[in-house]
Amino acid sequence: MVGNGHATDLWQNCSTSLMGSVQHCFSSSANEWLQSVQATMILSIIFSVLSLFLFFCQLFTLTKGGRFYITGVFQILAGLCVMSAASIYTVRHPEWHFNSDGSYGFAYILAWVAFPLALLSGVIYVILRKRE
Repeated sequence: MVGNGHATDLWQNCSTSLMGSVQHCFSSSANEWLQSVQATMILSIIFSVLSLFLFFCQLFTLTKGGRFYITGVFQILAGLCVMSAASIYTVRHPEWHFNSDGSYGFAYILAWVAFPLALLSGVIYVILRKRE
């Protein structure tokens, strides 16, 4: 959430001055739902990186005509983790932000854009066949 000289994300809350310099940052609260959002976002990064490494491994070890099932499954899991985290944050953020003057930041929008893209790339990996 961004607005009125205040920026809040999953990890920290920062207040800014009129000049734009950071005055004070402190850790976000320890709500259970916030920790679950943090955990699922970290899991999505792990699944996505694992999917990339598995793609390179399968690229050299897969037989001709084989499909990249394992890579696709991990990429789809990454997309589902992003969706879970973004939807939990969407439902629960009014408990955390009493001030309604702010707006969503770019990271929130990026998460909702990353969700369908990760699912789409996972489906493409599953459909993809190794060529000669």
